[in-house]
Amino acid sequence: MATQLEANLEKLRASAPLVHNITNFVVMNFTANALLAVGASPVMAHAVEEVEDMVSIAGALVINIGTLSAHWVAAMKLAMRKAAELGKPIILDPVGAGATPYRNKVLTEVLETAPPTIIRGNGSEILALAGAGFQTKGVDSTADSMNSIGAAQALSARFGSVVSVSGAVDVIVHGSRTGWVSNGVPLMTKVTGMGCSATAIAGAFAAICSDPFEAAVSAAAAMGVCGELAYREAKLPGSFQIAFLDKLAEVSPAHLAELSKVKFE
Repeated sequence: MATQLEANLEKLRASAPLVHNITNFVVMNFTANALLAVGASPVMAHAVEEVEDMVSIAGALVINIGTLSAHWVAAMKLAMRKAAELGKPIILDPVGAGATPYRNKVLTEVLETAPPTIIRGNGSEILALAGAGFQTKGVDSTADSMNSIGAAQALSARFGSVVSVSGAVDVIVHGSRTGWVSNGVPLMTKVTGMGCSATAIAGAFAAICSDPFEAAVSAAAAMGVCGELAYREAKLPGSFQIAFLDKLAEVSPAHLAELSKVKFE
């Protein structure tokens, strides 16, 4: 798989895919910068009047429910319907799933609108989304990714989606396939927007990969390797955030070949 990770990174940078994000206020700037750094082209467009047109020219659609409002939910549904109609990959980040009844209601509605190509979240969010009756603690995970594999498999079976669960070990499932990515550092959990950026980068890889499972694994490995490289230079959250963006821009196929820790079942 290391060889494919290298090829996917090179293809992403050569293609510079346009990634349409309907994301949250908290992470918008960091997510856009992360996409630019890795080699993609971000657009943050939420107006119901233009989301269908924007999806039409994008390579992938990323839906992030972090900061909800009625108008943004309407835009999400319009964009998802258009993406499904055009066969564009849809990546869903169920931020804070299980935290409030409204958030759960919105997730039910968007999942009914169109099945996501990739669902990417932390262990608590995946458990809640799968209907395990799990109560999340805001947007932070209180469940380990390894304890969420069953929920991820259930979601994958129900929607046909690749499900990527972040944690100390990222777990990616799709049908009978399971992948583990053991890269990253704990400091990544202390910087707001890391998970949301991981979802956006999964969108970038999905735009250039015909296999969404491969795209999700590539994104998880790239994020984790860049986290490890950044930690060599920065040990505190503020400087780490800047170093991480720098490493997204600097990471090479050789870095992925040398440092990625990926295995499959």
